[in-house]
Amino acid sequence: MWTTTSLWFEIAVVSIIYALGNILLGHFEERTPKVRRVGKYLLTLVIVCGISVMFGRSGAMIFLSAFILPLVYIHGYYLPKKKGINGWTGEPKAKYYEYRKWDKDIFSK
Repeated sequence: MWTTTSLWFEIAVVSIIYALGNILLGHFEERTPKVRRVGKYLLTLVIVCGISVMFGRSGAMIFLSAFILPLVYIHGYYLPKKKGINGWTGEPKAKYYEYRKWDKDIFSK
């Protein structure tokens, strides 16, 4: 009954990654439009499923795993060292909002 030979496995893996990402790192995307966030998820899902169909599950999982390196680089080195922003909390908020080119006056709307 339960099999991992279908694309549902890839869909589940991508969905779990996005769910955990939103829970743990969602504060980095608090002012990003919802349409863009959903679009990013759907695009990732289509790409991973396409890679899985063309190159197999191993290719799709390697593709997903390759995103760990930029994540660690951006949150562990680039934001703290180059921009003066804590890579895990997004603080100070004023610097992070400036970096993302968001309006810093969040209470005016």
